[in-house]
Amino acid sequence: MRIALVQLTVGDDPAENLPETLALVRAAAAGGAAFVLTPECTNALSSNRDHQRRVLHAEADDPTLAALQAEAKALGIWLLIGSLGVLTQDADGRFANRSFLIGPDGAIAARYDKIHMFDVNVTETEVYRESAGYRPGAQAVLADTPLGKIGMAVCYDLRFPHLFRRLAQAGAQILTVPAAFNHLTGQAHWETLLRARAIETGCFVLAPAQTGFHPETDGKGRRTHGHSLAIAPWGEVLADAGEEPGVTFAEIDLAEVERARARVPSLSHDRSFDGP
Repeated sequence: MRIALVQLTVGDDPAENLPETLALVRAAAAGGAAFVLTPECTNALSSNRDHQRRVLHAEADDPTLAALQAEAKALGIWLLIGSLGVLTQDADGRFANRSFLIGPDGAIAARYDKIHMFDVNVTETEVYRESAGYRPGAQAVLADTPLGKIGMAVCYDLRFPHLFRRLAQAGAQILTVPAAFNHLTGQAHWETLLRARAIETGCFVLAPAQTGFHPETDGKGRRTHGHSLAIAPWGEVLADAGEEPGVTFAEIDLAEVERARARVPSLSHDRSFDGP
């Protein structure tokens, strides 16, 4: 199966970001991909909560979601929208960071709300409090599709291996990790963590990413690491998108999942233990 990782450099205006996303999804399909994946925050990347309330939409009314559903149907592809910021009915006004798996009929086959929030002091001046704007999800999601069984995660989830182990033990063959990974932590940890999750679970790991500098209308902005990666179940890097926006292709064969797990069947070797 041919897959395609779409790497983006979005700003904080969903309407301005959508044409480039659609163009790259079309390029991915034209290149023969049956499964196309976009990064976290496909519609907009912003730390300004007031601005987000002005430009984001509820799921039922989201123009980016509707356009990408229509495109998946027109192209006849499976499409992972890595995530969209969507408005919710939460009393505290927080958004959801929601990943969508779209089928070739344009329907939503699965949705997943990011569980782990990026509340981190990367440096003294680079501080993130994702939980201030987004409410965490509480449900792991495994989608059973003609492509295979797909376990869904988003960005900071990557640092919590028990989520991926649980998905793999439930049958996942492919793990999706769309991200807007910080440029400093990305340089240090991104590839290592993705390869570890693949090796631990015997799954393919597909990780489309944001890249470069993302300007915001209030004059601020942030940098992301790029390097969208496709990782094989034995831990090999099948494709690395580098640091430029665009489309990166990889070929995956689900028979490799069973081969890797047969060689090291650690998913069946859990033991209970006491302490500490």
